[in-house]
Amino acid sequence: MRHKNFFLGIAGNIGAGKTLLTTELSERTGWHAYFEPVIDNPYLDDFYADMKRWSFHLQIFFLSKRFQAQKKMLEAEVSFIQDRTIYEDAEVFAWTLNRLGHLGDRDYANYKALFDTMLEFIRPPDLIIFLKAKPESLLERIKHRGRESEKAITLDYLKILDEAYAEWLVRAQKLTEVHPIDTDKVNLLTESHKIDEIVEFVRRHDCVSAETLVGCEDVPGTRRGEDSSDDKA
Repeated sequence: MRHKNFFLGIAGNIGAGKTLLTTELSERTGWHAYFEPVIDNPYLDDFYADMKRWSFHLQIFFLSKRFQAQKKMLEAEVSFIQDRTIYEDAEVFAWTLNRLGHLGDRDYANYKALFDTMLEFIRPPDLIIFLKAKPESLLERIKHRGRESEKAITLDYLKILDEAYAEWLVRAQKLTEVHPIDTDKVNLLTESHKIDEIVEFVRRHDCVSAETLVGCEDVPGTRRGEDSSDDKA
């Protein structure tokens, strides 16, 4: 199905570099960027301190905010990029919390029913760029960026999320095209030309070349002329 705008989803585990890539692609393309609500999240600190107590509250908050962003994106007249897809909330994070016993079966069933209802009103991404990295690398990046709320994140938790992502990707590939990037091999923070290559890949994507796609024809193929040194991963 052709749409008037292009929907690019950036997926990946905690610390994979989603925010960095979303920011850089938005600056290069002029597409609207929708970021994950982390800084203004009222539950995140409590969640990492007591996952069993706050898992349901946190997941409902993320699901609500992601659905609101999805609604705005669908109403937009330009193409857009989403930092983490709504599918990851339910099929990776909520699923993992239920598996670990932090999100009880009753709450998980309630959450999943709400998510399944939301799916009837949202549009899948035209393309998902999946950023992958070893859990050990993710933990180092998380420590480096120094968010107070993330100090409680463990390597074991990242490994379980990594397993959940591997299972979700099989289903995601049936939903839309998924393009993986190994950020252990590609440093998006220092190798600006790699981001330019990603822009070119998006431009070459079949949907991007559709004449009816607003914004896609204006994607620049040149660098911004400066590298970002901010730790946005």
